[in-house]
Amino acid sequence: MTYEFTIIVPVYNEEAAIDRLFQHLKKYLTLATKKTCVLFVDDGSNDNSAALIRTFCKENEGFSYLLFAENSGKGAALKAAFDATETPLLGYIDADLQTYPEDFELLFPYSEQFELVTGWRKLRKDTFIKRISSKIGNSVRILFTKDNMHDTGCPLKIIHTNYAKKIPMFKGLQRFLPAMVLLQNGKLKEVVINHYPRIAGKSKYSFKNRFLGPFIDCFAYVWMKKTYIRFTIKEKG
Repeated sequence: MTYEFTIIVPVYNEEAAIDRLFQHLKKYLTLATKKTCVLFVDDGSNDNSAALIRTFCKENEGFSYLLFAENSGKGAALKAAFDATETPLLGYIDADLQTYPEDFELLFPYSEQFELVTGWRKLRKDTFIKRISSKIGNSVRILFTKDNMHDTGCPLKIIHTNYAKKIPMFKGLQRFLPAMVLLQNGKLKEVVINHYPRIAGKSKYSFKNRFLGPFIDCFAYVWMKKTYIRFTIKEKG
């Protein structure tokens, strides 16, 4: 079966939330305007997430998985998924369901004209600490990247797969996906989407990895921007 769009779902210790995630994704695949499949990447969970993913994928068409041997981080999970994706478009969503897969339909209308379309959680349903640390971190990133995105950390994105595969991933680079597409002369679009409170499971982020980590990563991005190799082949013979 030929698919047009792959939804990538990194998972780490989401046993409490994963059944609800399965049902949302399964329902969306029946409604999606593009032929869609789902790729789970379990990032070395030490709960029952991997076993649940394996069973669900074996019983449901259009679902597949990668299981990491150990916890390697969301950047590694995305890199592995980018490399494994075969569809022309790929999407990315978090397992906590604070964004819903149905909102990919809000992004699709822009996916031909723009190489990356990202959600903007304009009305965040998070704690004050999470909102303020994300806002500060985002403002700092804009100073370095000039991508002018309101919400680079939004876990709902559509990227042209050929652009995603050229991103040289490192830990924390998921925060810089729009900027990395800009380095390839790609065009960006931001679309307001819905945001929901986390119902089950626990957040894996704190002030330290929402602000201090991204601040340090900005310097890595500046180095990468200066050394990034970009070329276009005019002709083959």
